[in-house]
Amino acid sequence: MLHRLSKYQKALTWRPTRTFSMAWYCSGSTNTELIENLVQAGLIKHPRVKDAMIGVDRAHYAPSRPYSDSPQPIGHGATISAPHMHGHACEYLIDYLQPGSRVLDIGSGSGYLTHVLANLVTGPPGTAAPGQVIGIDHIPELVDLARSNMDKSEQGRQLQAAGRVKFITADGRLGWKEGGPYDAIHVGAAAEKLHPVLIEQLRAPGRMFIPVESEDDGSMLRSMGLSSGQYIWVVDKKADGSVHKEKVFQVSYVPLTDAPP
Repeated sequence: MLHRLSKYQKALTWRPTRTFSMAWYCSGSTNTELIENLVQAGLIKHPRVKDAMIGVDRAHYAPSRPYSDSPQPIGHGATISAPHMHGHACEYLIDYLQPGSRVLDIGSGSGYLTHVLANLVTGPPGTAAPGQVIGIDHIPELVDLARSNMDKSEQGRQLQAAGRVKFITADGRLGWKEGGPYDAIHVGAAAEKLHPVLIEQLRAPGRMFIPVESEDDGSMLRSMGLSSGQYIWVVDKKADGSVHKEKVFQVSYVPLTDAPP
């Protein structure tokens, strides 16, 4: 999940306030301790999400304070999001993250969440439909970083060598039609609207987790360069092709835009 944020622009978590306040006290001294703390706080509930996140060492993706439950810089003006936000995304998508599922991770950044998603959709060796995750980012240096980060672990190297994970440099607002349709789409930057092209690339049934801009900005946050009107939307495409949209919690992300010049 990709954010390019100033020191004031931390990603907000879901409400109510009690959960928000708990989210920033889940840091650990090891990767396992971090994830266990998120479980104890109720921010990760599904055992498969827990196992998938324990299986990816954040130190390979966030070299500065990797086990802190906060965004961490990864270079190129970007950060890796707080692990509780990654947990939220997986929890909302979990029913569509089965062995054999196809997933698009827009704004893949460091490659961390792409790797976690791959753990959730890749079946055991020899599985007929082993699943695939495509990470897409419009900054070439971040695409290269994601590949090299995954190469730091044997599992990551195997996933890339087998084509179970691919990283692509492209405009995420257009999705990646060649790899679709997708059982799940995760978007890691705030879209101006629910782009129809992304909904079109969802399988029926399928689900998208996407932050979307709203027009009702608060004056204080606006003065800090933030919007109070960004919300995560969960978009479900039903088996009959109908689309259901639900606004679930408030966040603050950078816009889903073109690559910088």
